[in-house]
Amino acid sequence: MRAEAQNNVDKVKKSLDLLAQRMDIETAQFRLEEFNARVEDPNLWDDPAAAQKLMRDRQSLVDAMETYNAIKQEMEDQVELIELGEMEEDDEVVTEAETALKTLVDKAAKKELEALLNGETDGNDAFLEIKAGAGGTEACDWANMLARMYVRWAESRGFEVELQEEQAGAEAGIKSATYQIKGKNAYGWLKSESGTHRLVRISPFGKGTRETSFAAVGAYPVIDDNIEVVVNPADIRIDTFRSSGAGGQHVNTTDSAVRITHHPTGIVVTSSEKSQHQNRDIAMKALKSRLYQLELDRRNAEVNALHEAKGDAGWGNQIRSYVLQPYQMVKDLRTQYETADTSGVLDGDLDPFMEATLALQLSGKSRADARGED
Repeated sequence: MRAEAQNNVDKVKKSLDLLAQRMDIETAQFRLEEFNARVEDPNLWDDPAAAQKLMRDRQSLVDAMETYNAIKQEMEDQVELIELGEMEEDDEVVTEAETALKTLVDKAAKKELEALLNGETDGNDAFLEIKAGAGGTEACDWANMLARMYVRWAESRGFEVELQEEQAGAEAGIKSATYQIKGKNAYGWLKSESGTHRLVRISPFGKGTRETSFAAVGAYPVIDDNIEVVVNPADIRIDTFRSSGAGGQHVNTTDSAVRITHHPTGIVVTSSEKSQHQNRDIAMKALKSRLYQLELDRRNAEVNALHEAKGDAGWGNQIRSYVLQPYQMVKDLRTQYETADTSGVLDGDLDPFMEATLALQLSGKSRADARGED
């Protein structure tokens, strides 16, 4: 086998070793049998929340095992083809197998990165909050563009998207919006998007000048029932009000919108969908998610990927720049990953940015290291 092909085999094996470690391959089959036995329990759905978590955990294990076995089998098949081609001096077979191995290296590396989403809440659904920052009407329009970008990204992955709250801008766009994104590892992926996003473009509002706008993005895990977050009733104020959305697909008018203010932290969460009872439940879950994230940040200050990056939505705090004029470029300031395909990114092609952030975490570098700061 030629050196390049052997090098690619070694890379795939390295990824397989990490995948095996992440899912604890020695006990995987035993745990799957245990899951299967519990699924057959006729009383399983007496507790729907627990049952759903069990089914998610089981499916995650099944997916991990199938991914590992598929990559391992494909690697072995291509190695066998290369050896067979070399024995029969069939260069075409060898070349095709070597090309397939190169593709497999990228596939295995991507799955290796996904395996890093094994934090306590990485597998959870997510609340995604977008707020217009400095820039007035321009910023409100930019916040609306970001909302569309994330909805497109989520839908491309087959995630379910629910608008929880939206406040229209005075002239255009939105001042803020909160979504619940439901899907496997939704929070694990979206947590890398928390921070300030900067846009540079020619103003579409008749000015004809180049404008810089900012918007803040925050991702928070939806807390499962097995994670207890205690909220003292004396620490919160609950207000109800009428709310209307920005129009189009988000038209929403109701007298039952709910706003919860948490006095000790100043956190404010809002839900303006469905009934007042449902809104209270949604808003309380959102508050618990925010409080849980704050506690994670307190315990893990050195890797505070959310609030360290978020800051004020203005100069000096951005994690990513989107430049539409005088050239086309989207660049992440943490990983230095960049692309000239601005339209693709704004249409939801965010996976390369998220994967680059995971790779940065895998390398063990801090954000300051990546940005060349002390």
